[in-house]
Amino acid sequence: MEPPNLYPVKLYVYDLSKGLARRLSPIMLGKQLEGIWHTSIVVHKDEFFFGSGGISSCPPGGTLLGPPDSVVDVGSTEVTEEIFLEYLSSLGESLFRGEAYNLFEHNCNTFSNEVAQFLTGRKIPSYITDLPSEVLSTCSPVLPSPSLEPDQLYPGLSTTAEQRDHSMLAPAFVQNPGMCLSHCT
Repeated sequence: MEPPNLYPVKLYVYDLSKGLARRLSPIMLGKQLEGIWHTSIVVHKDEFFFGSGGISSCPPGGTLLGPPDSVVDVGSTEVTEEIFLEYLSSLGESLFRGEAYNLFEHNCNTFSNEVAQFLTGRKIPSYITDLPSEVLSTCSPVLPSPSLEPDQLYPGLSTTAEQRDHSMLAPAFVQNPGMCLSHCT
């Protein structure tokens, strides 16, 4: 009996703030954040990610974000490309439809974590998956709005759905006092 083929699984990690979170988070949120993470899974020679347009793919490093800031080796999988694409199709029709996207609760990192567990049985690093709860636990009235798109913040900027999901623009911060949790007051 032949040993099964093993396919490498990588997590591409991008800092959407391009370093601004590290510098500004202590002032704006009262706590240090190392980045605002966008992730994707690279397997079977493609990069897979989730945003408001649903599940998408491109060649590795082919998003508007360019090359990843770091690459995490998640492990290997025996799942063939054919089975994986069927799995993604079912996710795209159920849990990861574009309209299900939510910046804080159901985002690219949720997708990457789900797919990593399916392929390897391992979760992605907690510093990534814990970021939304870390941000929401601050008492700062300045938080990123989950509903703003780059073209709303910068009039005249024309963007496609993929560009909005993977904009190189640092996340916009808006005044939102309602986001402060009651224990902070």
